[in-house]
Formats: sequence, C-alpha cells, structure tokens
Amino acid sequence: MSIWEIVLIGAALAMDATAVAITDGMKEPKMRPYKACAIAGAFSLFQAAMPLLGYGLGVLFTAFIGQFAPVVSFCILALLGGKMLFDCILQLRAGRGAALHPRPKQIGLLEIGAQAVATSIDALAVGVTLRAAEGNGLPLTFDLCALTIGGVTFVLALAGVLFGRRAGALFAERSGILGGTVLLLIGVKILLEGVL
Repeated sequence: MSIWEIVLIGAALAMDATAVAITDGMKEPKMRPYKACAIAGAFSLFQAAMPLLGYGLGVLFTAFIGQFAPVVSFCILALLGGKMLFDCILQLRAGRGAALHPRPKQIGLLEIGAQAVATSIDALAVGVTLRAAEGNGLPLTFDLCALTIGGVTFVLALAGVLFGRRAGALFAERSGILGGTVLLLIGVKILLEGVL
C-alpha cells in the first residue's frame, strides 16, 4: 500500500463529510471563516479518530458495530435533513417577504458533532483494513495514516463549506430545501450500502 492509496482512502471517506459540509455552508452563507474551519476540523477529527478506534477495538467489535453503523448514520442524517427541510418549508410558508430575506440559521455544536459522527462511522472498518495491511507494510505508521485521512478530510470539508456558502448566498430562498434533501439522500445512500 502506498501513500497515495492512503490519500485516496481519505478522499473516499471524506465524500459524505464534504457533501454535508456543503449543506452547512448553504444553511449559513454568512458563516465566519473560523466556524468553517471548526466544521472542517470536526469532520477531520472524527475521520482520523474512527480508524484508530477500529484499529484498537479489533475485527470482532468493529464487525459488530459495522452491522448497525448504516442505520445509526441514516437516522442521524435523516433527523438533521428532515429538520432542515421542515424549517425551510415553514419559513417559505410564513410569507414571501420572509422567504426573500430568510433569517440566518446558525449551525450549533451539537449539530456539527452529530454530522461528524454520522459521516465517520464507516471509517471504523478502515482501521481494521489498515491493521490487516500493516503486516504487508504500510507507507507510514498507523497513526500517521489516520492523520493523513483526517488531513484530507479537513481540506475537502473546508472546500465544501466554502462552496456551500457561495451556493447558499446565490440560492438563499431554496438552500434549506436542497441542503435537507442532500442530507436525506446521503443517509439513504449509507443505509443502502450497508444493507447491500
């Protein structure tokens, strides 16, 4: 396994986090740069920690968690996406003036944490995979592999938030509907991947 394969694993794991980060940026288009970095940091922290946890817990426990991970991820993302859709629809129904000048929505720490957990549970299995690959030789120590995965996630999630901020500013009236739908679709994708 090469360093580029570790980077590609990180990019693959970061796709769901990046899509959710885009919805965060859309939800809060006037988000300050430090908050965008905090969101990317939360996603990268969990993406780096989960492989370490999977490595430490071993194959049996991770396989047990792996059975429930898609359902847990789906439930968290469905709740967050459903709430985002519900809030946006209520705001649009409140009147045209409210829809044209939506109140800025603030993304809280609890929501960021829930998103980070939901999008990183699948990284537990990567810890087991990297542990198995360790016998054949990893290009870096295991903890540096996890940090590489976290670093790739940080870059992609930050880019996602920044892109989402621009899209949210352009499509402010409908960004909540789009963002909520994206969260629901990601949850369904994770659930279907786990079932199939």
